[in-house]
Amino acid sequence: MNHIEINVSNLQKTKAIYADLLCLLGWEIYQEWTLGFSYQKNGLYLVFVQAEDSHKESGYHRKRIGLNHLAFNVASIEQFEHAIQLLEAKKVQFLYKNRFPYAGGDAMKRCFFEDSDRIKIELVLVNSEVSL
Repeated sequence: MNHIEINVSNLQKTKAIYADLLCLLGWEIYQEWTLGFSYQKNGLYLVFVQAEDSHKESGYHRKRIGLNHLAFNVASIEQFEHAIQLLEAKKVQFLYKNRFPYAGGDAMKRCFFEDSDRIKIELVLVNSEVSL
């Protein structure tokens, strides 16, 4: 895969959620322009673009045709905990709180939340041998 481009309803709200999180996860800012920004890691680009007003009306829902969610690997328990603290400070909507951190099953620790457009984001602790 080369890149993923996501149209968003409010570029500033999107950036407020993703900028610190992606940096924490080892992504680097790649491009910034008036109507968008992108981050890169290991040759993959993640691009966020301001949707045109005429295309914002119907909004986004992960159960419609299209993208369901994005999942990011998290390298360590410390990084996982830091990411959760960062997201709590940003007051994101966490999903499956009653099953945290095993909402995806007992084999791996995960955290699910929604961004400002309600796109589901999953953080996957790659090495889950350390308990929370």
